[in-house]
Amino acid sequence: MSQPPRIYQLAENIKESVDKLLQILATQGIPAPSFDDNGPFQIPRKASAIQDTLLDATSELHELLLEPLNLVYKQGGHNNSVCLKAISRYNIASMVPEGGAISYSEIAAKTSLTEQMVKRLLRSAIAMRIFQEPEPNMIAHTKASKVLANPLANDWLRAGTEEMWPANVNGFSLANNTSESIYGVIGSDPVRAVRFANSMKLFATRPEYDPSFIVNGFDWDSLGSGLVVDVGGARGHIAVQLAKQFPNLKIRVQDMDKVVENADADIPEQLRDRVTFMAHDLFAPQTIHADVIYFRWIMHNWPDKQCIAILRAQIPALKTGVRIVIQDVCFAEPGTIPLWREKFQRMEDLNMAAAFNAKERTVGDVVEPVGSALGILEVSWNDPA
Repeated sequence: MSQPPRIYQLAENIKESVDKLLQILATQGIPAPSFDDNGPFQIPRKASAIQDTLLDATSELHELLLEPLNLVYKQGGHNNSVCLKAISRYNIASMVPEGGAISYSEIAAKTSLTEQMVKRLLRSAIAMRIFQEPEPNMIAHTKASKVLANPLANDWLRAGTEEMWPANVNGFSLANNTSESIYGVIGSDPVRAVRFANSMKLFATRPEYDPSFIVNGFDWDSLGSGLVVDVGGARGHIAVQLAKQFPNLKIRVQDMDKVVENADADIPEQLRDRVTFMAHDLFAPQTIHADVIYFRWIMHNWPDKQCIAILRAQIPALKTGVRIVIQDVCFAEPGTIPLWREKFQRMEDLNMAAAFNAKERTVGDVVEPVGSALGILEVSWNDPA
């Protein structure tokens, strides 16, 4: 007996998985997903496997029904980046009232764009489920555009479209007509530096980057009133989480001078004596003799050679018992995770290549530069699995 057509198998799989998802949502009192601005923001973790199945199956069904050239064209997405770049540059999402609507003409009056261009840009975004047009010539939020009204989210999008997207075309140095790295260029511009720091801060709001992983994943209590150096810690968003959870811990945040400038203003007053900032070059010898030297999402921004140099720079500050804690993304091996997740990983990897000449690493890739850094390091791999 022959197998039913693939599109039929996918449709059956989608129907079965949707039924299971709705049951889980109903038991937790969560409404069904929608594009409404008050729609549920996240699928509960209990349903993550069903979410994986549905996203892979619906994507495959969609792509099976496209003509071959349309399938290839779909992967380009450069016009989408142009649209999103304009939306973030003019901070359009913040102009749309929550629970209300605004006209194209009103948005045009708040920007240097013509009404016709505003309409073209936002109708392109509407096709991506970002914004909606509830009545002719009026714009309202969907849950995606509502997120972009958050200044951190807008900075994240703008950093992506203005720093990363040009780099994906030519490489960052070519796109900016410079021989400096992305950090050298951004670090010399206070506006771009803060915007880049905010874009990194936003990632902490995503479930997979939740600060709880590092707060609960290391025995910080054992340090007592010890000192942690958060190298490349931006404007202290992780330091604040650690300081709140461990009231005796002191954290010194190091980053580019334009990033840490006035950063203490972002810190709750009751924590300012324990969360402090200093300008520091990643590659300069470490001057702070801490109990823990902590790197969060640093190594994936650099090729192996520079990672080794960063680790070697810590030698002057090493003392008996000091620990270097590296928190970074570890990619799965190809074909071992749902396809939709792997696609995101591959895009992130190419972003790292274009912007930083760096890469996202598997566990095996991480071992190599750390093991090559310096013979006096004793490396302990803690696999929670």
